[in-house]
Amino acid sequence: MFVLASGCATKENYKKLSFFFDGVPDPSAVKKGYKPRKGEVTASDSERQATQHGPYVAKLCEACHNRGNNTLVRPIEQLCVNCHDIQLNKKWIHGPLASGGCRVCHLPHTSPYRSLLVSDSRDFCFHCHSRKDVAGNPAHEGADSGCISCHDPHMSDNMYLLR
Repeated sequence: MFVLASGCATKENYKKLSFFFDGVPDPSAVKKGYKPRKGEVTASDSERQATQHGPYVAKLCEACHNRGNNTLVRPIEQLCVNCHDIQLNKKWIHGPLASGGCRVCHLPHTSPYRSLLVSDSRDFCFHCHSRKDVAGNPAHEGADSGCISCHDPHMSDNMYLLR
């Protein structure tokens, strides 16, 4: 099939590839002046630091995908540890990481946000954690520096993933 042989990261092929496959990253998403789609969470200009996954940039698609059918080389919950050495050696492990759900927080190809995050890090944790519950905790009174200034997003030896 010509579409599969034509490359996976070019602007010209984005429309073709996104027609056949879900999750093909829009190449315009990482350019300065990116216009978000309706309802998309966006970062402030100072927060936006477009990032791309190394194998994706190098067009090493086969690091994650099987040639010919675009299926994954491992089950999705095991895919990231194929390359990333993730040592689950702390007492407290964040739920998505413990279950191999890296894509809850990170995009696999490209992101307009740092660390391939799915959204702006200022409100990031509130996709899963209740803003009301967090604000109601006395330990958070007056805190406005962002969750990761006190909490490690992956794992910690301290309860509540405290640093």
